[in-house]
Amino acid sequence: MHVRHSGNVYPSDSVFNMRLVWKSLDKMRCLRKRSTIPFLGFLITFLLFLNLYIEDGYVLEGDKRQLRETSVHPPSSERYVHTFRDLSNFSGTINVTYRYLAGTPLNRKKYLTIGLSSVKRKRGNYLLETIKSIFDQSSYEELKEIVVVVHLADFDLVWCENLVQEITRKFAHHIIAGRLLVIQAPEEYYPSLDGLKRNYNDPEDRVRFRSKQNVDYAFLLNFCTNLSHFYMMLEDDVRCSRNFLTALKKVITSREGSYWVMLEFSKLGYIGKLYHSRDLPRLAHFLLMFYQEMPCDWLLIHFRGLLAQKDVIRFKPSLFQHMGYYSSYKGAENKLKDDDFEEDSIDIPDNPPASLHTNINVFENYDATKAYSTVDEYFWGKPPSTGDFFVIVFNKSTKISKIKIATGSDDRQNDILHHGALEVGEKLVGTKKGKQCSSYITLGEFKNGNIEVQDVDHKIAFDIECVRIVVTASQKEWLIIRSISLWTTQPPSQ
Repeated sequence: MHVRHSGNVYPSDSVFNMRLVWKSLDKMRCLRKRSTIPFLGFLITFLLFLNLYIEDGYVLEGDKRQLRETSVHPPSSERYVHTFRDLSNFSGTINVTYRYLAGTPLNRKKYLTIGLSSVKRKRGNYLLETIKSIFDQSSYEELKEIVVVVHLADFDLVWCENLVQEITRKFAHHIIAGRLLVIQAPEEYYPSLDGLKRNYNDPEDRVRFRSKQNVDYAFLLNFCTNLSHFYMMLEDDVRCSRNFLTALKKVITSREGSYWVMLEFSKLGYIGKLYHSRDLPRLAHFLLMFYQEMPCDWLLIHFRGLLAQKDVIRFKPSLFQHMGYYSSYKGAENKLKDDDFEEDSIDIPDNPPASLHTNINVFENYDATKAYSTVDEYFWGKPPSTGDFFVIVFNKSTKISKIKIATGSDDRQNDILHHGALEVGEKLVGTKKGKQCSSYITLGEFKNGNIEVQDVDHKIAFDIECVRIVVTASQKEWLIIRSISLWTTQPPSQ
């Protein structure tokens, strides 16, 4: 068994510091009757400022005297904030001494780290199948660009040892090649898991399970900070689509120059969530601070918002599917499936960043952006007239290989575009209503409310700056634009 010392703190000092931190936070629980959800909202809002502006001068080794004062006197909001400021270095890793159970990191940064956290289940174990799926669904070239990190987060060391032996036997060549690491954060680094706040009236054992899970993930994220440029979180009961890395890279490339915090490639749980590795320290600290407040997938929504990504950015078809039948919590049945998953998802649309507007009268909040979103939303407008339009203006010109647009819905099958054309444009000009293209070429007509055009890059000589839907005849029915899917053409070097 190998041991790694993270940071410049000796193991004993590091454990002492973590215990000091958890002790302080445990003492703060004396306020839990007053620590309401509105206060959590205030604290999270403050942390946005802290995340964006704090310098790298704070470490986990806090002032012991101040911690004692905090534990003796019921802290005010200001005292909470001051303590968190001293305890949290948002851009630095947490000093934890990890056990290396299998494999060691390579010196070269990879493109993608895939993180898994696993504990002993009462029924079923899917970890080995998940690891196998990751490797089996990747080509030889893709394997060169990934590293899989498994955090065995159960305190039963015998179980861990037996599982490591299985992993080593089945995946020895991946371990030797530096593509698979198995680690553990020792129990002494964990906070107390007794007497936790029971938000949402969850049973005590449920609160303990989800609180520990937040810490498990935080330690995993912390370890993975410097291994690669991007990080993908999976659960330990997942199967992957074929060549998922190629699909991921295509999406990432298409969003170059645009801001994002989290991209989602599954709509379930903590599966298929992609981050920049530079954001992992912040996320790790965030999960540790609020580990007992709510489940991790709820905390992720707050984290994304704090870093100014307002909307979900999810891509379909999903690249990952939940395959377990029994939850890691009490072995309860969990048959959730992602109905957007496809085994062969390399043809995933990658709608490039754009602004959207229309002169069609919008109904309530079913605005134009909903049609371009990858979540289950849509644009809904009142009956359009001849000449009405719906325009997508890209942040930068791009080459497009395929366009697919669907209108109407299962329960409103007549709210389709009965007569319309699809156009692409160039030569952006400024107008009172924003940027518009001054030159358009028609690609085709809608049939039964839908249109799909292949090989657009072979038919159009210019880089496209706008895509426009034009109504060619008035209609009495309302209009739903259910989905707009675009496939960009990657440069030859990609």
